[in-house]
Amino acid sequence: MLHTLQALLRIRERIGSIPGMPSGFWTWAALACLLHDAGKLPEGFQRMIDNTRQSPTAWGERHEVLSLGFVGLLLPDLPDGQRRWIATAVAAHHRAFTCGLEVPRKLPVFHQYGTDLPEEFAARFIPADEDRLNGLVEWLHTTANQSGLPVIPVLPQAGLHELTGAAHQLLQELMNRWESPLSPDDPDGLTAVLLMGAVTMADHLSSAHSPLLTRHPLNSSYPARLTTRLVHQGHKLRPQQEKAATTRGHLLLRSWTGSGKTEAVLLWALTQTEDLARLNAANPRVFYLLPYLASINAMAERLGRELQAPEEIGVAHSKAASYHLARSLDDGCPGTTGHDNTPVNAAGAAAKAHSRAEATKNFRELVRVGTPYQLLRGALAGPVHSGILTDSANSVFVLDELHAYDTRRLGMILAMLRLWHDLGGRIAVMSATLPTALAELVTVTLDNQVQLVEAPADSPAPVRHRLHTRQAHLTDESSRDEIRDHLAEGRSVLVVANNVRDAITLYEDLRPFCVDLYGEDSAYLLHSRYRRMDRTATETGILRRFSTAGPRRPGLLVGTQALEVSLDLDLDVCHTSAADLEALIQRFGRVNRLGTLTPAPVIVHQPAYTTRRGSGAELRADGVYEAEPTQLGWSILSQHDGQTINERTITGWLDEIYRSPWGARWKTQVNQHQEEFRKAFLSFRMPFDDRSHLARSFDEQFDGTEAVLAEDHDAYKKALEAGPDKKTGRLHADQYLIPLPAWGTALSQYDKALHIRVIQADYDPRLGLLALHREKRQTYRAGEVL
Repeated sequence: MLHTLQALLRIRERIGSIPGMPSGFWTWAALACLLHDAGKLPEGFQRMIDNTRQSPTAWGERHEVLSLGFVGLLLPDLPDGQRRWIATAVAAHHRAFTCGLEVPRKLPVFHQYGTDLPEEFAARFIPADEDRLNGLVEWLHTTANQSGLPVIPVLPQAGLHELTGAAHQLLQELMNRWESPLSPDDPDGLTAVLLMGAVTMADHLSSAHSPLLTRHPLNSSYPARLTTRLVHQGHKLRPQQEKAATTRGHLLLRSWTGSGKTEAVLLWALTQTEDLARLNAANPRVFYLLPYLASINAMAERLGRELQAPEEIGVAHSKAASYHLARSLDDGCPGTTGHDNTPVNAAGAAAKAHSRAEATKNFRELVRVGTPYQLLRGALAGPVHSGILTDSANSVFVLDELHAYDTRRLGMILAMLRLWHDLGGRIAVMSATLPTALAELVTVTLDNQVQLVEAPADSPAPVRHRLHTRQAHLTDESSRDEIRDHLAEGRSVLVVANNVRDAITLYEDLRPFCVDLYGEDSAYLLHSRYRRMDRTATETGILRRFSTAGPRRPGLLVGTQALEVSLDLDLDVCHTSAADLEALIQRFGRVNRLGTLTPAPVIVHQPAYTTRRGSGAELRADGVYEAEPTQLGWSILSQHDGQTINERTITGWLDEIYRSPWGARWKTQVNQHQEEFRKAFLSFRMPFDDRSHLARSFDEQFDGTEAVLAEDHDAYKKALEAGPDKKTGRLHADQYLIPLPAWGTALSQYDKALHIRVIQADYDPRLGLLALHREKRQTYRAGEVL
């Protein structure tokens, strides 16, 4: 308990004063940390953990409920409201108070004890050693006084019945407060979730051997290092980089590809961390958020190089992380497995201790790379996820390419941006071609406290591309012949399909031609359906062949939208299927990236409009992209066939699309999804209700989840317990995960013990996921969705 209190103080030093929280927030959290495990006193608990001479047996009671008695005995002089806050955090640090219609495996606290009479309640926790009780009360009283915490001045003398009576009374008060929904405008819901998050974070940290980092890798030395590097390269800071560096508050950064957006946003982030440290006595975390989970490792490595701190860049993703968060709290009692309520052996206790260490690593680094989805999981709250929300207070968020075309995801992210804003966060959205409509939505969401930074109007955007359109589909033989011609001319060719099926088909057909010309390491395929270990190996080969940092070499790179962000590539020619114009811009940005060539050809092919699995009769470009905006973009592109283009031109085209009737409907849908997500997940009207049943539907709202191959199941399980893989910067088990579309979950089995989906599939390390089976009549073939 002392270690948990000490951990809480370290967390307070990191997070600082949270805007909107009551002044007593951290004092309540500290007292809760000191008292949260005092209820482990009874003989039943001690016997369960084999701390007596009797044979270990399961106990079945909640130690945190008895801990409420110590709150009552030691804090009677506090105002009732403050004492209830402390009691709330004590009682909620392992298990939900209530549940909805779907009763969870772990019975909520109020359901287990809510109807007990005082005598029945006391009988659950007696017998216990009276001398140990008095000794514990004395130690708690002394420790609180030494820590400057407000406990009763005179040491209380109390027996077991006084202890259980005080616990029962406080439990009734908590039931009166939290059993029914709060009013929509009651701020206590958010306070409750953040308080619970602070205590559970401290509980993890106290028993982990992975302390929180305190030295920020993004520090005052970065601007000078960046300037020196640019000078050696014959460059200097661009005006938009200088402006971003001096901006305080939220940022919209619009600057062309290859203009140093990443460096600009890091300069901005440094200013924000220094500002928040001064304002709120915080050590702000920096979250670098990417649209695609598959792009994370590459960006983490890039930031490690840029900040010269590769070991201090975290990766905020993985189902393994979610597993450890849940496992570290397993039933709240280290003496039971939490699955069949039988005594746990020493190996089981070690596994839980390891999970606590791994869970802490989710909060260890001060700079982390992830997807917005991983931070949005904090909206599930509860003992497992509330720490994610607490850790986001006074943080800095960089959203690299916030995609506008998916209205549901955008609405959810905007709702979360508002919460981060309210919790003292600073937010940057950056893009080469940020549509005005999206900029306006972000600005309104953030209370109009946003500054737009872009290149000066008299600064010409580089002309790096010449646009061509083709009526032939990307997979037609005439298109393939054109690609072969480019390869034969000694060029590096980027081919981007809208779905995995087309990408695999093109790669298998074109690879032999390329390999015959330039060798085995000249042709690559990349999409989103790989095990992470295979994807990492593929990305390494791609960067070795096509990185901006290397010499130009001929070759072939085929892929899907997974190629659109993060990988720092520079090829000679692009062939792509038509899609949403924003997606096309990202694809173009991987060609002539540094502008060292004459305007390079970007060739857009007419897509096939087909239905997408699970979307009814709605037509989509190659079964993926919404038809109407794709067609609007195609119409514009066709009018400029053969012309040179730059990002400023394309931004104007985007604004034209968003001013259309489709754009008006788009805006309405985004606002609706934003409000729906806020009400469903961020109002916290039942902050201690069990939300575990929402976890899977939450995953599906982001149109994807992750799974392991059946043949990798045992290796995945072993890796979870064995420790992290330093190469990936997160958990060793991550290497086995394969991203799946949401509908693909129907073809999987869910392993409740490991919190992961398991699939029977045809898989090839070079080609990725080829087919997914459950029954002969239920088969996924690669390419039905991206």
